[in-house]
Amino acid sequence: MVEDLCALHAELPRNGLVVWTSGNVSARVPGGMLIKPSGVPYEELTPESMVLCDLDGTPLADSLAPSSDAATHGFIYQHMPEVGGIVHTHSPYATAWAVRGEPIPCVMTAMADEFGGEIPVGPFALIGDEAIGRGVVDTLSGHRSRVVLMRAHGVFALGDRPRDAVKAAVMCEDAARVVLAARSLGPLEPLDADSVDALFHRYQNVYGQH
Repeated sequence: MVEDLCALHAELPRNGLVVWTSGNVSARVPGGMLIKPSGVPYEELTPESMVLCDLDGTPLADSLAPSSDAATHGFIYQHMPEVGGIVHTHSPYATAWAVRGEPIPCVMTAMADEFGGEIPVGPFALIGDEAIGRGVVDTLSGHRSRVVLMRAHGVFALGDRPRDAVKAAVMCEDAARVVLAARSLGPLEPLDADSVDALFHRYQNVYGQH
């Protein structure tokens, strides 16, 4: 698990989702979570540098300091037991929507497939404790999207596994870019609810290898 988590961090700069040392990936593990250390460049990350924390964000061993988002991740894990991986990014197009405080409307099939509707916006909250996590949980409760744009902040993407969360973050940034470009050409028309339901069901239950 720790080797996979370290390798997944490389997908964030590779897909243009982070700059410098911002962003992080975490994984639920028995008794807690593994998360990126604070302020360490992506190219310097190793499996040994991943930080084991409890779900309050407190390190469980002598280690590097965990990400400043550790308490946020832990709160989400505590209140959403189905989540096995979390990604946080400040990817530029999605963060632009977050700065505007606007959900990304579901105007294309790829969004219906992946998110089952719009990508919602959560409330503004300060970094460093469980407040952001509470906003993520409250916003996504009862929502098919597993990505939320936290107002004036960035993206939190959740998944059954860390890899699923990374994929959701990548797809969110792609959707944010395409929908912003489309809106610059004229008004947008969201897909109708029945079509969104059908597309989401097909992608989640039929598409791919089973």
